[in-house]
Amino acid sequence: MMVLTDRQPQLEKKPARARAPPLNGKAVAVLCFASFAVGLLLSRARPVPFLSVSAPLQTKSTSAPGCDDNRKLAGESHPKDIMNEVSRTHHAIQSLDKAVSSMEMELAVERARSGAGAAASSIIIKGPQKAFVVVGINTAFSSKKRRDSLRATWVPKGEKLRRLEKEKGIVIRFVIGRSGAAQLDRAVDAEEAEHKDFLRLDHVEGYHELSSKTRVYFATAVATWDADFYVKVDDDVHVNLGMLTTRLAKYRARPRVYVGCMKSGPVLSQKGVRYHEPEYWKFGDVGNKYFRHATGQIYAVSKDLAAYISVNQRILHRFANEDVSLGAWLIGLEVEHVDDRSMCCATPPDCEWKKRAGNVCVASFDWSCSGVCRSVERMKHIHEACGEGQTAVWSVAT
Repeated sequence: MMVLTDRQPQLEKKPARARAPPLNGKAVAVLCFASFAVGLLLSRARPVPFLSVSAPLQTKSTSAPGCDDNRKLAGESHPKDIMNEVSRTHHAIQSLDKAVSSMEMELAVERARSGAGAAASSIIIKGPQKAFVVVGINTAFSSKKRRDSLRATWVPKGEKLRRLEKEKGIVIRFVIGRSGAAQLDRAVDAEEAEHKDFLRLDHVEGYHELSSKTRVYFATAVATWDADFYVKVDDDVHVNLGMLTTRLAKYRARPRVYVGCMKSGPVLSQKGVRYHEPEYWKFGDVGNKYFRHATGQIYAVSKDLAAYISVNQRILHRFANEDVSLGAWLIGLEVEHVDDRSMCCATPPDCEWKKRAGNVCVASFDWSCSGVCRSVERMKHIHEACGEGQTAVWSVAT
């Protein structure tokens, strides 16, 4: 008898499979919602009936009477019907994507309110107030005369301001942060006590800090008001509130809307010039233009975009120019850019001619001054020539 001396080969031990990382609660909720929607879609498809075993097979379907009916019973579909089903499925998937996106933005809004609530604790009393649009007028400590010129024209004062907010959901505030001088802060505090039309930010004012101020503005506004739109406008621009509200109402049902006069100016690499961009190299070769973005004199974003900026404000990069920064924050998102030229009319005679033709402008300013030139002296004249009338804003539907 032969003795087996060779050992049986040892089985190699396979490394244990790595476990997939667990899904978080939000991902599970979104996956369940998507599975439910796909199942609901498939349930609408036409079922294929079972063929009877005892039924005779049709060998020559072209010669048999009623062959079209037999093909229908067998579950055959016309190519046109298949394409219709594919189209309906595509639209259903798009609707599902919008629904999931809306759910995520609603979560972002809640996060923004809770996160920015600490910064706006001196403003918020009973949580966010419902509004249609919040108009934040960007201003500075040295701009009291500009503010007074707006209060004398298109910005309501006193009881009219509060009535506009209550009846129409139109909130208007001068937006300003803090200075390094107590005397300047006390002057604004006294002005606020008189007019009650300021939104104070936890932000130190400075010309090169406009991008930071914009981020803080949206965070504070989202935490203070639950609005459909948030507008930023400079304090040397003339605005017709009725036309602004009417324009924005057209986009109320659309998600992620960015409205303004879209432009694409040159990236200025030369030092010492106005609007110099120190990070010009990020935009390609010298002589390139910026991506499309709304001009900084006035623009509007929908609630979900304002919440996005608020939630992610700490990691949003700031470029030298505030309007470029905002455009950069939104350029990589699924955002609808609305180029509304009525938001960048020139001062008289341009806006006056358009008013006579029935095309009242939303906003008017001078490109040469990036606002109304000599706005303190000219704002009243522009309002008389291009204003929509005192009763227009009260007749719009919000």
